[in-house]
Amino acid sequence: MAGGFGAAPAASVNVANDAVPHTCSCRCGERNDESRIVGGTTTGVSEYPWMARLSYFNRFYCGGTLINDRYVLTAAHCVKGFMWFMIKVTFGEHDRCNDKERPETRFVLRAFTQKFSFSNFDNDIALLRLNDRVPITSFIRPICLPRPEERNDLFVGTKGIATGWGTLKEDGKPSCLLQEVEVPVLENETCVAQTNYTQKMITKNMMCAGYPGTGERDSCQGDSGGPLVRLRPDDKRYEQIGIVSWGNGCARPDYPGVYTRVTKYIDWITENSSDGCFCDDNY
Repeated sequence: MAGGFGAAPAASVNVANDAVPHTCSCRCGERNDESRIVGGTTTGVSEYPWMARLSYFNRFYCGGTLINDRYVLTAAHCVKGFMWFMIKVTFGEHDRCNDKERPETRFVLRAFTQKFSFSNFDNDIALLRLNDRVPITSFIRPICLPRPEERNDLFVGTKGIATGWGTLKEDGKPSCLLQEVEVPVLENETCVAQTNYTQKMITKNMMCAGYPGTGERDSCQGDSGGPLVRLRPDDKRYEQIGIVSWGNGCARPDYPGVYTRVTKYIDWITENSSDGCFCDDNY
């Protein structure tokens, strides 16, 4: 995994005109199977090539997801009140504690957010525009976004996968190795009925995922901003359906993880990242 990323050629760009999103000759959402999380397991090296790590003043604090060669999707609470130019984004990484590896890094030129408030964490979504394009390689590849026809899909019962370098237990230390955990998506009404969250706390822009009554598996501190993805049944590619947002503690029985519902923001995401190059759906 070490070295060589920067030397990879950037994906070719095929642009009809500036009004349409740029497309690249690459495939999004392809996991490399050969190679905040509690109760999860360590991922394979480069298994989730869209995973990004955010550092502030060189200190790891949040996750993110590469959606095209210029933009990273993360949580608004990972950028609100921060100096954007001090946020470093790292790609193609597995062991964040290994100084011998030289992963691809970029800095944030600009952050776009929705109307976000720390009072209720509604609209916890942000786009990071990077200072330079990211080379698309077998180690670094964007996630797919939900298709426009899926904008009303609630994904109830879907097994989502959350990934991150967050703590392995509540108030623990962040993990050196990228972790993954599988959590089922709950209906919002079920989440409110079967947990200690109230209806006012879980807005239509959020989704709960986890195991009410048992807990055990969850995202945790440091996983914020990272992706919740699912395997699309038709083309076997992964798409991002959630962003790690908040929760009461980690893996507590009556408090599943709460994620930003990505389908609510598809138009906003594509409009604000259109100068990046999206992988061609037909490639």
